[in-house]
Amino acid sequence: MFGLSGFKEVDPGYVAEITAQGAHLIDVRTEAEVAQGVIDGAIHIPLHLLPLRAADVPQDRPVVIYCRSGARSAQACAFMASQGYGNMHNLAGGIMA
Repeated sequence: MFGLSGFKEVDPGYVAEITAQGAHLIDVRTEAEVAQGVIDGAIHIPLHLLPLRAADVPQDRPVVIYCRSGARSAQACAFMASQGYGNMHNLAGGIMA
């Protein structure tokens, strides 16, 4: 269920299911963090660039946003929801989950 924030907190198991069904993955970590590893298929849009690159976020399918711990990706999901994007999901606990 989507909360008042306009996005849903999801666990890694759900992310695996939803991406297998075609959901988009957005990684909002820094370049240095991305150099340490990524989730295959993710689009990298650092959080500080998201307002400039919001149009790069697809709207045709669900979107899962992640960061290291889940805090920045929650901010990203809230921002995207405030811009009218729907079907946003935050990977709770981030890539470390």
